[in-house]
Amino acid sequence: MRKTVVTTIALLGVALLLAGCATAPATPARGGAASGPTSPGRPPTVLPDGATVHRNLAYGTDPLQKLDVYVPADADNAPILLMVHGGGWKRGDKAASGVVDNKVAHYLPMGYIVVSTNYRLAPAVNPVTEAGDVASALAWVQQHAGDWGGSAENVVLMGHSAGANLVSLVAADSSIAAKAGAKPWRGTIALDSAAFNVVTIMDAPHLPLYDPIFGGKPELQRDSSPTLRLDTAPAPMFLVCGSQRANSCPQASAFASEVAERFGKAAGDAIEVYPINMGHGEINAELGTPIPLTSAVDGFLRSIVPENAARSSG
Repeated sequence: MRKTVVTTIALLGVALLLAGCATAPATPARGGAASGPTSPGRPPTVLPDGATVHRNLAYGTDPLQKLDVYVPADADNAPILLMVHGGGWKRGDKAASGVVDNKVAHYLPMGYIVVSTNYRLAPAVNPVTEAGDVASALAWVQQHAGDWGGSAENVVLMGHSAGANLVSLVAADSSIAAKAGAKPWRGTIALDSAAFNVVTIMDAPHLPLYDPIFGGKPELQRDSSPTLRLDTAPAPMFLVCGSQRANSCPQASAFASEVAERFGKAAGDAIEVYPINMGHGEINAELGTPIPLTSAVDGFLRSIVPENAARSSG
C-alpha cells in the first residue's frame, strides 16, 4: 500500500512538472532590458544590443493565435527559429522565461530571428487542432519573414514537451502544413516530447496529465501520434530526449526507427535522437546556455541551414 501511495505522489509530481506554469509576459524594449510590467519575481527578458521585438502579432482570429518576433540587429535574410511552448496541451505562454530568455540571448547574436508562438489550448480544442495552429503560424511567418529581414526558406521549427509533440505532428503528416498553406522548412527540433505514440502511452501506466486530453478517445490518441501519422519522410529532425524519463527516449527512438523502416535508411539517418541526462524543464530553459545540449542543437542547425544564412556563434 505504501509503495502505491509513493508511486502515485511521484507521478503527480512529475505531471505538474510536465504541465508547466506560464510566466506572465514581459514587454521588452529595443536592445536592452525589458520594460513594462512583469510578474513578481520574474526577471525581465534582456535583448542583445540593437535587437527589437514585435509582440502579439496575429496569425489568426483567435486571441491565442498570436506570436512574438525577436529580431537581431541588422537582420538581412536571417534564418528563423520558430518556438512552440509546452504545457500539457492546455496551458503555457509564448513569453514565459523558460521558453524565450536563453534562446533569444544565444540565437539572436548568431544571426537568427526567434519567433515564439501561442496556439489555442485544450479543452477548447484538441492537440490535432493545436498542430494546425502551429502550421498556420509557420505559414504566416514564412509569408512575413521579409518584413523583419528574415528568410522564408530557412525556417526551423522547435517545440518543447506538448509543443514538441505538435511540431513533430506537423513534420510527420504533410497534410497539416499543406492545409495551412505552409511551405517546406529546413527541419524540426523536438525538446523532450515523450508523446510520439500516444496510443502506447495510454495503453500502459502513464502520467495523469494525459487523461483529460486523451482518456477514452482512441481516435484522438492515434491522430495525435506523430509515429502513426507519418505519410512522408520528414525534413531532418533532432529529437532531444531526457534520459531521466522512462518514455522520452524510447518514444523518440521508435519514431526514428519507423521513419527508417517506411522510407529507407537515408530518411532514418536524418532523424537524430539525442539522449541527455537533464530534467524536463531544464532542457527547455537552459537551451542557449553554454552546455552540451546547446552545442548539439547548434550543430544540427549548422547541418541544415546554409552556412551563409547565419553569423557564426564563435
